[in-house]
Amino acid sequence: MAYDNTITIVGNLTRDPELRFTPGGAAVANFGVAWNLKGRDGAEDKVSFFDVTCWRQLAENVSDSLTKGSRVVVHGRLDQRSWENQDGERRSKVEIVADDVAPSLKWATAELTRNEYNGPGAGQGGQGGGGGGAQYREAPDAPAGQPAPAPQYDMNEEPF
Repeated sequence: MAYDNTITIVGNLTRDPELRFTPGGAAVANFGVAWNLKGRDGAEDKVSFFDVTCWRQLAENVSDSLTKGSRVVVHGRLDQRSWENQDGERRSKVEIVADDVAPSLKWATAELTRNEYNGPGAGQGGQGGGGGGAQYREAPDAPAGQPAPAPQYDMNEEPF
């Protein structure tokens, strides 16, 4: 029997993403997300805080694109870590390991640029995303405010 522990949350970054690299060179970014449940009829708001970890290209894209206060959609899986602190006490926490992170467009707009494809395995296996997206641009010969025609894609091209 397989269990599915995927989670999707929408909230605001509580701190700027912290980008680090493992000894093997893999990028890892950590940040916090707060999710608010508005109270009804004068009831107090409830706030939940989540720690999020991103790996590889996704980590670098998150670090380059998001700052404290950014509203995001995070999709990933729950992961529990355990360790011993300096006093020898056992500690553990549940965090979200992100498969994808996107800006929320509910109250904002975004301009996206596609990153270069980094070869086989880039952004695969739930360890990151490969950047991506489309950028709104005006066609050079179109009237002002008209978007450029949609690009034509080769069906054998690596998806972004």
